Amino acid sequence: MKPDVKHARVLGKLLIVGFGNVGHAVLPLLLKHLAIRPDQIAIITASDDGEEIAQSFHVDFSVHVLTKANYLQVLEPRLHQGDFLLNLSVDVSSMALIELCWQRGALYLDTCIEPWAGGYTDTSRSVSQRSNYALREEALAFGRDKRAGPTAILTQGANPGLASSFVKQALLNIALDTQGVPIKPARHEAWAELAQRLGIKAIHIAERDTQVTSRHKKRDEFVNTWSVAGFIAEGTQPSELGWGSHERHWPADAARHGFGSDAAIYLNRPGLATRVRSWTPLEGCYRGFLITHGESISIADHLTLKAQGEVLYRPTVHYAYHPCDDTVLSIDELAGRNWRPQLSRRVIADEIVDGMDEMGVLLMGHAKGVYWYGSRLSIQQARALAPFNNATSLQVAAGVLAGIVWALRNPHASVVEPDDIDHELVLAIAQPYLGELVGVYGDWTPLRDRARLFSEDVDRDDSWQFKNIRVT
Repeated sequence: MKPDVKHARVLGKLLIVGFGNVGHAVLPLLLKHLAIRPDQIAIITASDDGEEIAQSFHVDFSVHVLTKANYLQVLEPRLHQGDFLLNLSVDVSSMALIELCWQRGALYLDTCIEPWAGGYTDTSRSVSQRSNYALREEALAFGRDKRAGPTAILTQGANPGLASSFVKQALLNIALDTQGVPIKPARHEAWAELAQRLGIKAIHIAERDTQVTSRHKKRDEFVNTWSVAGFIAEGTQPSELGWGSHERHWPADAARHGFGSDAAIYLNRPGLATRVRSWTPLEGCYRGFLITHGESISIADHLTLKAQGEVLYRPTVHYAYHPCDDTVLSIDELAGRNWRPQLSRRVIADEIVDGMDEMGVLLMGHAKGVYWYGSRLSIQQARALAPFNNATSLQVAAGVLAGIVWALRNPHASVVEPDDIDHELVLAIAQPYLGELVGVYGDWTPLRDRARLFSEDVDRDDSWQFKNIRVT
């Protein structure tokens, strides 16, 4: 039975900070599915992009570039007990907004954890200190002594966000198909025990975007299907990945953080310069980019089993992203410029003529080989389902909608992650906007055809070693 989303009521105001591609996508969904009036919504963003969209829905729209110096002056008068702050911004500190919401008694949700502008490139801090790992540790530490406080959901979009729900559903599906018994773990340790019992060694957030535009990339232009600034920022950060207990080959450029959960490591190399082998059902095998993402850390952490402080089990978890072809050309040009961004930036939407976003999770090492579970959403489906969307943005908007509904129904959960919330509710709310939500088994391994042309240094005793998956 599908949940009645309309019963999720925003008691006060909904303040949206940042109104780029994802903001355009999510606004129609919020007005359609939540019990909320347009006069309850206000948008604060850094540019006038999207003002006409906001006006078409009679939603208040104002331009403010939020900084560490002015954010309290701008936001405090607009945020009160029972309000909801939806953070879709870039270069605005998530922690600053989470603390403000705590003080004001307001709910909070973001799609990624952000520092203040320049935080990712602040060389006065170590690479580890300006990582996604460190940002997550800071946010979780803030919430530990604030039980029953206003709910703040970290990183609830598509990936991160829906990816964590996809992993849980994939584990249940594999268990049913291999063991014939329906299982529903009730706590994090039970999910980790299930993953261990199934033999899951590695999990990819495996995404292939095939959307094609009628106006192709030009010289000195970065083209993308979602935020260019956000993608360049995360892509030029060092790669981060959850590090599995089965791994026996330590990467030469890897380092541990030395604090926190120790569930993840980082590579001294930008994500946009780090390639990995992966697989989706429609694309087949491909080479994606290992870009830092919050779910790579949170999924690995939540699927960790320990005894007396020693890790007994943990899968290796990371992103394996192949964006649309014009974005790949943009990345190649960006790398050639030694990561100095192009002068022109373009998010493609209306000019997309074909293609889809095949976004899901790939679970490897179990008895049936590999299993991909996720969303296959075409541009045609996205346009039929909601205005101001492409396939990529609608998947994110669906995750945001589901997270907001969960927060409204659980307003005193303090700081939580996608891995903490009800994955069945999330998928039930998001599914109408995800095109095909499917699970597919395959027999792919990262060693297939590797010796056909060249001899390589691989680990043939265990296909699922990161050494075999990484492109060197």
